[in-house]
Amino acid sequence: MPLTDRESKVLNEIRDWERNLLNYEANDFQLTYEKYLERSFMLLPEKVQQQFFSVMDSWLFHLHSLIHGSQLQMDAKERILASARIFQEDIEKITDLKQLDINQLQYIAEQQIAMHRLYSFAQGGLSGTGGPLLLGADIPAMAVINLRIVQLIAMTYGFEVNTPFEMMTSLKVFHTATLPARIKKAGWASLMAELEANEEYYFYEGNEEIIDITWLEQPIQQLLKAMVIILFRKKVIQGIPLVSMAIGAGANYQLTRKVTDLAHKYYQLRYLKEKEEF
Repeated sequence: MPLTDRESKVLNEIRDWERNLLNYEANDFQLTYEKYLERSFMLLPEKVQQQFFSVMDSWLFHLHSLIHGSQLQMDAKERILASARIFQEDIEKITDLKQLDINQLQYIAEQQIAMHRLYSFAQGGLSGTGGPLLLGADIPAMAVINLRIVQLIAMTYGFEVNTPFEMMTSLKVFHTATLPARIKKAGWASLMAELEANEEYYFYEGNEEIIDITWLEQPIQQLLKAMVIILFRKKVIQGIPLVSMAIGAGANYQLTRKVTDLAHKYYQLRYLKEKEEF
């Protein structure tokens, strides 16, 4: 089915974004930092490295399943379907959302995106108060917020994340979105290759390992953020540590912004490719 003018415009915008991503070149400082990080991690015994990545993968799989099966996510799913019924009354299940046009789906997705960016901003502000409990909960909370919004964006475009392929894909979208810009292009290329290689999207036949050494920069950045928050938490204005709260809120907002931008473009692209093929 040929795309409408609006759909072609959105597709061209995604392709322009993709070209900018693939043409990104890392500077010398970034390359030096990457090599230093890799060499430092390689000092650990190989068995310890494998165990670390295995534990992280297992944690992400279980967290993904818990989020998808939670009542909170079920309620969000119903809200998406209710929003879709404003445009088309006979929408009953997630796959029916593919019947809507790109503007309608984009409107529903952007509602979810704005809400979760606000959640991240608030979470960052709370962690910025410097309390040990709030700081300790920051990384798990950000993982939940960002995994959840990837799932919701997928559902908005008609992709239910309860099949092996869609579950692995949503995890890899999350993983790619949290990578540094210089490595993100390789993750995006891998997502596109898997999309082209699969003819039916139920069973997953690719590499099931998600976390690798390239991803370590993200948790290190989160730890550095925590150190800066601790450093500035005593600088209070009228009894409130505004500087550290601003650092936490800004960092968390930017992370969710990166995740939602990539996830939105990925699922928009899949929606448009399927519509073009049929």
